[in-house]
Amino acid sequence: MSDTMQRWEISAFGLDNLNRVQAPLPAPKAGEVLVKIDAVSLNYRDTQVAENGMTAALKFPFTPASDMAGTVVAVGEGVTRFQIGEKVISTYITNWIDGNPKTWAEMPTQGGPIPGMLAQYVATPADWCVRAPKHLSAVEASTLPIAALTAWMALIELGHLHAGQTVVVQGTGGVSLFAVQLAAASGANVIVTSSSDAKIDLAIALGATHGINRTTTPDWHTAVLELTGGRGADHILEMAGGDNLGRSLQAVVPGGRVSIIGLLDSDELRTPIMPLLGSRASIVAVAVGPRRALEDLVRMVDHHGIKPVIDATYTFDQVPEAFAHLNRGAFGKVVVDFNKS
Repeated sequence: MSDTMQRWEISAFGLDNLNRVQAPLPAPKAGEVLVKIDAVSLNYRDTQVAENGMTAALKFPFTPASDMAGTVVAVGEGVTRFQIGEKVISTYITNWIDGNPKTWAEMPTQGGPIPGMLAQYVATPADWCVRAPKHLSAVEASTLPIAALTAWMALIELGHLHAGQTVVVQGTGGVSLFAVQLAAASGANVIVTSSSDAKIDLAIALGATHGINRTTTPDWHTAVLELTGGRGADHILEMAGGDNLGRSLQAVVPGGRVSIIGLLDSDELRTPIMPLLGSRASIVAVAVGPRRALEDLVRMVDHHGIKPVIDATYTFDQVPEAFAHLNRGAFGKVVVDFNKS
């Protein structure tokens, strides 16, 4: 093993400042593992952190991206959680093992403010990793820490989804497609909204029951009511923000659940108070989850043989192109495959 490696970093805010550099190979300290990175999955958050920090105070030069899958190649003193050769994935919110979270100051997130994973090797606390699913490739496993766990928390961990319920999933990004797959595996009926008929067809192939084109049917909530016989959906994953929340409240069953996940249209939520009171809905913000929940998710993914949807993979040399693809929009996940040439 060489005593140097390569990593990507920004010298200041902006993806146009992204450069590949030579750096010393890190050594694991006590309690840490040295992970050879095999794949990094990009999230929309990674772009925002690189462009403006997204409220995180970054120390430059800064290495972006939070989600990785890799192989343990060395362990520091006192590490018993993993052995050399084991396949692992990262957690996103550090120091949150289970239960109610501590203050955010005690749980900094990977990929900002903590330096990220776009490096050939990363030394990281063993407590910040979990074992990867047995049946997934590194490229597939790297998509779980944020996107899949967010869908899991919204529907399973917090939403207590069960068979026969109806879920509305907005859009076809990484979180949305994992929600389709998890809900379908749980026996729920899944309605997908999208501006693309082609993407709706692909989502139905993944397990969705129905699709609504929100371009041709901008009042998509009325279509949800028609599809559910006037009852409404038990769970709605709100991905757009802005005025779309009002439609979600009209589409949810009385006493149902609206999970706030994305802000693709607006960074605000706007709705008159009466639809909210009339819906008696719970509006819950979902911010990924603890390590124990990620371990539960890994078990379900293995049990059901769920395969993450990968829109495209890029080589380590093509990180700028991978970010460009992410920012154009993707059906599923965009992944940097470190073993691809």
